[in-house]
Amino acid sequence: MSADDKKGKKEIIREKMIERQGEAKVVRKIVMIVAIILLISAAAVIGGGYFYINSALKPVDPDNDKPKKVEIPIGSSVTGIGTVLEENGIIRDARVFKYYVKFKNEAGFMAGEYELKPSMNMKEILDSLKTGKVMEDMAFKITIPEGKQLEQIAGIIAEKTDKKPEDVLKKLNDKAFIESLMAEYPKLLTKEILAQNIKYPLEGYLFPATYPFYKEDPTIEEIVKVMLDKTASVINEYRGDMEQREYTPHKLLTMASLIEEEATAKVDRDQIASVFYNRIDTGMPLQTDPTVLYAHGEHKSRVLYKDLEIDSPYNTYKYPGLTPGPIANAGVSSIEAALVPAETDYLYFLATSTGEVLFSKTLDEHNQKKAQHITNN
Repeated sequence: MSADDKKGKKEIIREKMIERQGEAKVVRKIVMIVAIILLISAAAVIGGGYFYINSALKPVDPDNDKPKKVEIPIGSSVTGIGTVLEENGIIRDARVFKYYVKFKNEAGFMAGEYELKPSMNMKEILDSLKTGKVMEDMAFKITIPEGKQLEQIAGIIAEKTDKKPEDVLKKLNDKAFIESLMAEYPKLLTKEILAQNIKYPLEGYLFPATYPFYKEDPTIEEIVKVMLDKTASVINEYRGDMEQREYTPHKLLTMASLIEEEATAKVDRDQIASVFYNRIDTGMPLQTDPTVLYAHGEHKSRVLYKDLEIDSPYNTYKYPGLTPGPIANAGVSSIEAALVPAETDYLYFLATSTGEVLFSKTLDEHNQKKAQHITNN
């Protein structure tokens, strides 16, 4: 190869290198521009979201003090309440309302017909819904505490409606009545409630809450439907979590009821839930005393060894896994614990006379605590 040819080849290589360097500069420039655009877009989205939420929490019309009649149906979820308020022009955005309520951990909203104004701020709206400042006078209210069983609930309804407890209980277990409710609430009341071993089909389904009534003599059907509306609205809030665990409402309410009956004011329910799940995972029976009492149909402070011999599918000392159905009505805290248990290695727990619950990983450890806090007292 001649000197001229070598020189020409070098020039070509040099030109290509310059060309590639130029292309690389263009690519880097494009990447930088794209990155800047994405950064600006992200900032705009975040900033826009902040200003939107901030705006959505402000009064719809600060100068409009004209009251509007707004009806909040009994059993409404937070989502349902937000939708009603938005449709009536009391708030700007139902979704923002929902997340604000959850963030602030607000609860205790009451159904009824309210007079609300577009000029009201979020705190004023929430206070009104919680204090129950309604237009119509309440005739009476029924309060169902957490942990009550169907027989007890029948007694509470009977007391408030001047009916006999046995008549109310008979209606709550009437097959035709149950089937009519199943047709009206197909997503809540499934065939599981009519399984062969179920003691009471509606056990665990009448949600613990305070229910206002605006007529003097509502029927048992009307009272029960109000309670089922509430249960359905609560369950719907957890549908996503239920799908992840492959839980039906029946299974969720069953597990939640066991947690509810074992819980005290001094214990985190999610730890009790962890014991139940750990036992199920290892094939151990749940061995929870409230199920034995439910099988006997008794209410007493202590379970004796002879009580454990009862042959009932509700006796978790004899039969592994969950009971055929709920043994009481569970509140939100127990439902959430059933869906999101704590992560522990506990297999045992023991309730002391002071209401404290002690957890153990082994039987030896459990027996030591039992000897210290129960046997020796």
